[in-house]
Amino acid sequence: MTRRPLIAALGAALVMALGACGLESSSGHFVSAESADGQKPLAGATISVTSKSFSEGVLLGKITTTMLQASGADITDITNAPGSMSSRQAMVSGAADVSWEYTGTIWVSYLKQTETISDSTELFTRVRDAERRNGIEVLTPAPFNNTYAFAVTPQQKAQLNLRTLSDLFRLPPQQRSLCVDPEFQSRPDGLPRLLQKYEVRLGTATPANTVNTMDAGVVYSAISGGTCLAGDVYATDGRIRKMGLELLEDDRKFFLPYDGVPEVRTDALAKYPALTEVLGKVSRLLTNETMQELNGQIDIEGRDPADVAATWLKKVGLVR
Repeated sequence: MTRRPLIAALGAALVMALGACGLESSSGHFVSAESADGQKPLAGATISVTSKSFSEGVLLGKITTTMLQASGADITDITNAPGSMSSRQAMVSGAADVSWEYTGTIWVSYLKQTETISDSTELFTRVRDAERRNGIEVLTPAPFNNTYAFAVTPQQKAQLNLRTLSDLFRLPPQQRSLCVDPEFQSRPDGLPRLLQKYEVRLGTATPANTVNTMDAGVVYSAISGGTCLAGDVYATDGRIRKMGLELLEDDRKFFLPYDGVPEVRTDALAKYPALTEVLGKVSRLLTNETMQELNGQIDIEGRDPADVAATWLKKVGLVR
């Protein structure tokens, strides 16, 4: 495998297009590879790939760029776009052809829906149908769900017989200390509505002094170190695996699914129908456990997302 730079001609044209919508290419390399079976179903295709700028977003973008290039496509890499709306704007405007999204993000942030749909299949169907009106096809979800969750240590889970969030909220109030990040404490689908769903009132059954607010990255170590019993986490974060934390079941189905889905511009898919099969080969292998492992290699071990992506694709036998 070798480093592959931005394709100059396509990149220049794309940067001009992105400049008009306020987005610049901010990640100019990915790892070049060959498909494991030697097939090139995307030979002759020219495809631009964008992604969000946080670790998992960049990782998914790099997996996609390497996989599509190995399948024969000429790739323009505009992954690591600053802010969620930049990659979204690129897809809606047609400056990018392929990206990864989350069903919950599409529903709440892009479609501006307030209804909570806890069923993954129903949410996917609603999102898919709505996105078609935006000129975007939402492909079959991967089997990972980067939703909110609450984590505890295995020791506390066993000692207190915790399996579900209902078990957590049945504990005596002073024993039920929580660590949450500021966004989760204040957002409409965050802590206040979670407590309401589980019939717990903040200030009485959950005293305010048992809720500790801290940076999202600190929550994981706070749970592990005993600062709090439980805390809000992202289900595919590598620190869950690294610190040996365990997730409690959301038995009342409060949290919206955030299933990872490949998105392709409708016009690009019509031109290159093989995208469905090629992206499907990747997405079906991306479980929560896989994402935790790969995210951990980036966030904890400090590895380059492009290298992590290419190494994983080779390991699972999709490229060589």
